[in-house]
Amino acid sequence: MNLATVIRSEEKWLLPTYDRQKVLFEKGRGLYLWDSRGNRYLDFLSGIGVNALGHSHPAISSTLKKQAGRLIHVSNLFFHEYQAELAKRLTKISGLDRAFFCNSGTEAWEGALKLARAYARTQNNNGHKAKWRLLALENSFHGRTFGSLATTGQEKYRHPFTPLVPGVGFVAFNDVEDLKRQFDGSVCAICLETIQGEGGIRPLTPEFLQVARELADRTGALLILDEIQCGLGRTGRYFAYQHYGIQPDILTVAKPLAAGLPLGALLTTNRVAGGMHPGMHGTTFGGGPLACAVAIEFLRTLDGLLDHIQEVGDYFRAGLEDMRTRHTSIQEIRGMGLMLGMELDSADTAKAAVQQLLQKGILINRTQETVLRFLPPYIIQKKHVDEVVRALDSALSASAAKRPPMRAGKTTKRSLR
Repeated sequence: MNLATVIRSEEKWLLPTYDRQKVLFEKGRGLYLWDSRGNRYLDFLSGIGVNALGHSHPAISSTLKKQAGRLIHVSNLFFHEYQAELAKRLTKISGLDRAFFCNSGTEAWEGALKLARAYARTQNNNGHKAKWRLLALENSFHGRTFGSLATTGQEKYRHPFTPLVPGVGFVAFNDVEDLKRQFDGSVCAICLETIQGEGGIRPLTPEFLQVARELADRTGALLILDEIQCGLGRTGRYFAYQHYGIQPDILTVAKPLAAGLPLGALLTTNRVAGGMHPGMHGTTFGGGPLACAVAIEFLRTLDGLLDHIQEVGDYFRAGLEDMRTRHTSIQEIRGMGLMLGMELDSADTAKAAVQQLLQKGILINRTQETVLRFLPPYIIQKKHVDEVVRALDSALSASAAKRPPMRAGKTTKRSLR
């Protein structure tokens, strides 16, 4: 089937929820994808952080084939051998105690919000001041279901679906004083992405995260961290919060967990887990034997990649920072490990860069209109970084050449920094 046929079929049969690039992929191996015309693409997006081991990884493919021939689904009314093992591995690397498995990041976040309210109810019943409010961050993104949207601090996602779940306040990003002003004894949880992903690759400051932890401890509120995009090795440690020296009460993970299969999880402490009992929450497909078996294999492989992620991530960032010295269109480089963002001075420049790299056979994307987002597989080498940096350098030079000359006396945003 060719691309034009697929596009016509989708226009007829699918809800119009995506603005896709006009590329039809047919196969992938390692760091590369091939389209229906036989063109090869270097993947520096990895399915928005999902294919962290690249495509058709031998260990993942072998586990998939073996487990699919044994058992795919049984429901959570019965036991299988992989959930407890996967939970054991995740709790060991996170320092938390218990896990709940689901199908996606937004479902994990919904479960985290429900658990926070359920735990708060146990405190309220013990005579404590009623806790029910949630504090989230401006510019955040936690998913597209109603609870996730209610805690997502971007109006473009929220507005079409209001009214949303009540009781959510939004704190200015990294604004410690605003956090202190809005926090009180009615807050049951502070809800944060350690590094905002869709929000433009924006890490929390150590001071902000430390104050959030201290405020939660002061009243018995919970600190919930969303590491759906920045967790599970993406920053060079198992979890991004491990760079900060704090511990959450609830943690959500998803994207790379099952190396491309749908699987999410929330992790929590024994204390907080006491807020749930059988019947309060559940899932039909979450934590099935196929996805869990693959996730165990992913974690085994990840153990040997963390140093590599940090080394290549540092090398990549250095290349982007060096490029910044040559291009006035580059405003800032942000992120950690292999989760990096380049802020450009206009949406047009960013859009053109994405398209020019696509034409050169390199996949990246942009978020927040002006931020180029890089989420390559963990198995990239420095030579692949060099290829992307060269291509991006050329793309930005081409964009600069098309710009009209600046009028005398006019100052760019960057020159004011």
